[in-house]
Amino acid sequence: MLIGIKDLLKLVKEKKLVENLSERELKNPEGSGFDLRMGEVYELEGYGYLGLEERETPKSTLVAKFDAKKITSYIFEPGKYYLIKTIETVNLPIDLAGIIFPRTTLFRSGLALFNGIVNTGYQGELTFGLCNLGKSNIKVDMGARVVHITFHEVLGEGSQYRGQWQGGRVTTERREKQV
Repeated sequence: MLIGIKDLLKLVKEKKLVENLSERELKNPEGSGFDLRMGEVYELEGYGYLGLEERETPKSTLVAKFDAKKITSYIFEPGKYYLIKTIETVNLPIDLAGIIFPRTTLFRSGLALFNGIVNTGYQGELTFGLCNLGKSNIKVDMGARVVHITFHEVLGEGSQYRGQWQGGRVTTERREKQV
């Protein structure tokens, strides 16, 4: 069941469901969830590996970071793949999962978002893939709203997320065993 906005705001206040929400989201959220903002941009380089029991991601380099004291932007080049990380931190209880949707301005501009479910028990910032599929540069302000998250009740029993991405880690440091 999709959780309504009044209940979400209560969970934010009482349980810190989402931390660092913008004033807009705290006072006048739209729809059935919250818009989350772009806080960091990473470029990837090098080798990646996904095996049966091990994995290694390409190396990431932080190329842009949100600064609340000044407006800065990042230009996404055509054909390039990036990772972006939210300003906000989520703290999901065992009975809620999050589903991420791109804001429509992203795909109307030629930017494709690559995202997944936010599992029960996950805590941390969220990281997504972003690719400029268009033929022109796309400029996005750091702190701009880029995704919409909705929260859904898990019927029955959920399980605690125990993956290695807990806490908002962006990439691996080296090859590692998967949990």
